[in-house]
Amino acid sequence: MKAHDGMYIDGAWRAAAGPDTIAVLNPADEQVIAQVPAGSAEDVDAAVRAARAALPAWAATPPSERAARLAALRDVLTARKDEIAETVTAELGAPLGFSQKVHAASPIAVCGSYADLAASFPFEEKVGNSTVYQEPIGVVAAITPWNYPLHQIVAKVAPALAAGCTVVLKPAEDTPLTAQLFAEAVDEAGVPAGVFNLVTGLGPVTGQALAEHDGVDMVSFTGSTAVGRSIAATAGAGLKKVSLELGGKSANVILPSADLGKAVAVGVANVMANSGQTCSAWTRMLVDADRYEEAVELAAQAAAKYGDRIGPLVNAKQQARVRGYIEKGVAEGARLVAGGPEAPAGKKGFHVSPTVFADVTPGMTIAQEEIFGPVLTVLKYQDEDDAVRIANGTVYGLAGAVWAGDEAEAVAFARRLETGQVDINGGRFNPLAPFGGYKHSGVGRELGSHGLAEFLQTKSLQF
Repeated sequence: MKAHDGMYIDGAWRAAAGPDTIAVLNPADEQVIAQVPAGSAEDVDAAVRAARAALPAWAATPPSERAARLAALRDVLTARKDEIAETVTAELGAPLGFSQKVHAASPIAVCGSYADLAASFPFEEKVGNSTVYQEPIGVVAAITPWNYPLHQIVAKVAPALAAGCTVVLKPAEDTPLTAQLFAEAVDEAGVPAGVFNLVTGLGPVTGQALAEHDGVDMVSFTGSTAVGRSIAATAGAGLKKVSLELGGKSANVILPSADLGKAVAVGVANVMANSGQTCSAWTRMLVDADRYEEAVELAAQAAAKYGDRIGPLVNAKQQARVRGYIEKGVAEGARLVAGGPEAPAGKKGFHVSPTVFADVTPGMTIAQEEIFGPVLTVLKYQDEDDAVRIANGTVYGLAGAVWAGDEAEAVAFARRLETGQVDINGGRFNPLAPFGGYKHSGVGRELGSHGLAEFLQTKSLQF
């Protein structure tokens, strides 16, 4: 797609208030592929005013009509799925096959799920002598990250629109072209002017302006825990509702009865997907002492096969960050069994080698902090209580996995984990299942009816 040199506000592309721009790089070769406007507080104000003006009519629109607009949006995204995949690959660096299978396909499924939910959700119910209404919370500021650029947008915008809210989107500065493509799709789907608005820009400028704007009723943010804490403080000062999907350090627990080969292979694939730039990646593999060395060897062999199959990291800063963690792991005494801080031989761009560490102890930096790269740590546990202690022994609680020969055994263990989502024996993605974290991994849920409920407020009438 061709980059727009303006903002999408009130149903049209309009020039930014200022002259500043953001260079969009292809992380595979470090070449500039586009320039987009770097918005200002003035642009944010125009977008919020448009959203505020459009709110009464959109909130009053019957849910069936909101469902029809979301179904139309799903259809547009489906028709443009190849362009979506190519755009994500160009600005994120994900291999084209992964962009087609995940970056384009998953948001289409999520958008379709909200088209269905908008038509069936109980926005009104009788409770004794009362009628209870679920009403839109108002104008939503959606601030999204770069790692899954379209999925993260759809996971916020689709339920907000289904609920009757209007939206101002501030996408990550590394992946604004996907957001512009989404705005085109919204326009083509016939969503009324002002219901969805797009402002591209830098987080400390446009993101901050959105979080503190008096015309915003709710902030939905996905990103790092540190930035989420700042967003929450800013929005909280204005008593805005806040939904936060933040960092993770997920545990992949392989119980003694599990199929070790399958569990390790799927675990490594999970960490390497999207070059490890996934907040729910199972970056800590926990294996019982008796099978530990076998698991380490299998993980090293599996990781070595990914050298030419994963893309680069999103930018030079992220590449340096991940390399720094790998160097820290070596310095703290972990055993490097695959990869390392250097990029694969002959690779241009912001690549990092698929890396596996053994002899990792729970207190090491690489076992505690979110690395956000293709780095797996393998930890040893003595018994199930020890495994629970290690798995729960971080400030995060976003996702995880449990493997066992018996499903009931896996479920019993999963119930002991302090985390918002757990895959059982390689469970598949479900767009209707709530996703979100415990502890420092966030507040609130996305996807399904739980995700829709985030954008609603409750009113009761007593008779």
